[in-house]
Amino acid sequence: THLEPSAIVNLGITQVMEGRRTFAPLTVDENLLCGGFTVKDRTARRESYERVMELFPRLKERHKQIAGYMSGGEQQMLAIGRALMTDPKLLILDEPSLGLAPRLVEQIRDIIVGINAQGTSVLLIEQNAMMALSIANTGYVLETGKVVMSGAGKDLLANDDVKALSDIGAREFL
Repeated sequence: THLEPSAIVNLGITQVMEGRRTFAPLTVDENLLCGGFTVKDRTARRESYERVMELFPRLKERHKQIAGYMSGGEQQMLAIGRALMTDPKLLILDEPSLGLAPRLVEQIRDIIVGINAQGTSVLLIEQNAMMALSIANTGYVLETGKVVMSGAGKDLLANDDVKALSDIGAREFL
C-alpha cells in the first residue's frame, strides 16, 4: 500500500517481528512507552499500559529492568506488550515461539489466545505448526512459499500430512 509505518499503526495494525527486537538499553517501561508513542490520548495510553501489565505480570514485576538483561521469554513478552500499546485491531506475530523453552511456548500460546479473546485479531506466522494450529481458527500451511493446505485449524491439526510435515520439521531442528 506504500503507507508510512505510522499510518499503518494508526489503521490499527501492529507487528511483532521475528527475533523480538526490543530496545535493549531501555527499561521495560521505556520500551512500552515507545510502543505507545503514536497514542496521543494519555488515558488510552494508560489503559493500554495497564492491559499489558495484566497480561504480563512478569513485566509488571520487572518494569524498571533493562530489557537487554531479560530472558528470551521475557523479551518476547515485552515485544508483544509493546505492540499492544496502540490497542491494535490486528496483531501480527512473526515466530513468537522461536528459541523459547517448551514451557514458555505454552505461556506465549495462552497469552495469544487471551489477546484474541479480548477482541484483537491475531495473524500468527509460526513454524511450530502444532502450537499454531492448536489455537488457530483458520490455518494455512506453506511449503517453499506456496500455500499447500488451508482450512480450520483443528482440521489441519488432525491431518496426517500436516503431522508428518511437523515431525520432519521437528527432526530438522534436533
